[in-house]
Amino acid sequence: MKFNTKTIHGGQKVDPAFGAVMPPIYQTTTYAQSTPGSHKGYAYSRSKNPTRTALENAVASIENGNYGLAFGSGLAAIDAVIKLLKPGDEVISTNDLYGGSYRLFTAIFQELGIIFHFVDMGNASDIEKYVTENTKLIWVETPTNPMMRVIDIKTCAAISKKHNLLLAVDNTFATPYLQQPLDLGADIVMHSATKYLGGHSDVVLGVLVVKDKELANKLYFIQNASGAICGPQDSFLVLRGIKTLHIRMQRHCENGRAVAKYLSEHDKIENVYWPGFENHPNYEIAKTQMKDFGGMISFTTKGNNYEEAIKIVENLKIFTLAESLGGVESLAGHPASMTHASIPKEEREKTGVVDSLIRLSVGIEDVDDLIADLKQAIG
Repeated sequence: MKFNTKTIHGGQKVDPAFGAVMPPIYQTTTYAQSTPGSHKGYAYSRSKNPTRTALENAVASIENGNYGLAFGSGLAAIDAVIKLLKPGDEVISTNDLYGGSYRLFTAIFQELGIIFHFVDMGNASDIEKYVTENTKLIWVETPTNPMMRVIDIKTCAAISKKHNLLLAVDNTFATPYLQQPLDLGADIVMHSATKYLGGHSDVVLGVLVVKDKELANKLYFIQNASGAICGPQDSFLVLRGIKTLHIRMQRHCENGRAVAKYLSEHDKIENVYWPGFENHPNYEIAKTQMKDFGGMISFTTKGNNYEEAIKIVENLKIFTLAESLGGVESLAGHPASMTHASIPKEEREKTGVVDSLIRLSVGIEDVDDLIADLKQAIG
């Protein structure tokens, strides 16, 4: 079954009760048992819920995995992965990553004795020099948020296999339409399904996908024991979003390409970060491991002027100034004061998150309207 068909049918079956084509929303906490411990596969909805199962099966299918797990948010999914570790274990993470991930790693788990190394993964081979006998996990985000750096998943996988480490990839920006990390050697794929998988800015949810049964069982135990699950209504909304992922991503990519080109030619713009440019670092890797280059773009104004950046995002009319990304509508953000405010300024600027940086999530509107909006806002 090819990807575009999987988004609609992958892992799905007609509801056996009444033949419903769409999985019903099982808005229930508990399930009748004929005798203690004897039920139809579901006992309590923290442990399992049929609507959540339908979503987990669908996500596993489009990521070419065997097991999916759905959580209350992307950070809840990441939290479950880090709970596989114990005090003294070490994690190698990219130094350019979502601010919420950085906050979770440093303010929560680092305080509990897990050691994190935030490193430049531009040359993935360099990661190996940070591996010690205590290293247990490599955490990769590609393309990165917000600098759109591309990390070679295959090379990371080779290092992880050589040293018997887990490799987890945050695939939120690329989505399984553009990139399938499990096929490139990753052990765990994470999505903030709040973004492109849901696609309509109306649900908060996270997912993990794995191939290995033992690893899936460990994560399921953490999911059930910790209880950071998503509800059936949210599961239904993301499942519905997945069914149009392929056609939405086509337009996100088309519009992203046009917007990136416009910005790159604007005389008031200094730098444009988008993986589809031939002069983008690791463009050749992006071209190999991604189907297309997506709709996420970051750029800076000339002179690194904070006030100018704020003026631009405040003047946008079709692009909405808001947190998040990946919805059908175009969004703009100022990472230094929004998504990455939890990262100390000195650390932010080391990776390029300067005060004039603006991040765009290019939606699926008419691209001429989007470019006209940028033109009037930038001046």
